[in-house]
Amino acid sequence: MTVMETPVTPSTDTSSVLTITPLALTKVRELMAAKGVEATHALRVFVAGGGCSGLQYGMAFESNFDTYDTIIEMDGVRFVVDGTSMMYVEGSTIDFVDSLMGGGFRIDNPNAVSSCGCGSSFRTKENGEASAGGCSTCSSH
Repeated sequence: MTVMETPVTPSTDTSSVLTITPLALTKVRELMAAKGVEATHALRVFVAGGGCSGLQYGMAFESNFDTYDTIIEMDGVRFVVDGTSMMYVEGSTIDFVDSLMGGGFRIDNPNAVSSCGCGSSFRTKENGEASAGGCSTCSSH
């Protein structure tokens, strides 16, 4: 795994940034190949305000990187995280889960003190209390 901050500044400690499981890596590679963007794009992992727990995860293929982005490369697949999101997801593990109830990417985040029932929304100690109610994709209403 290679980790760089733009402009390219190699980091010596890659273990605490993000861990991507082999299944998640395979799934990202398949999705990029299906869209024809494996040579030009990275999977951006980001955090935005919202969701029933206060913050929510997002992912998107992107070819443009900002000055303070961290770029992680594993087996030819690039992942990019902006500086603000990195404060929330550093140390997380990205996995792909496929079950009878559905499948998708799942983030195991050691910084989260609580999360939504569906796992797409979370709260950290720093971002305070979650809003009342649940999200539209899970049953934690």
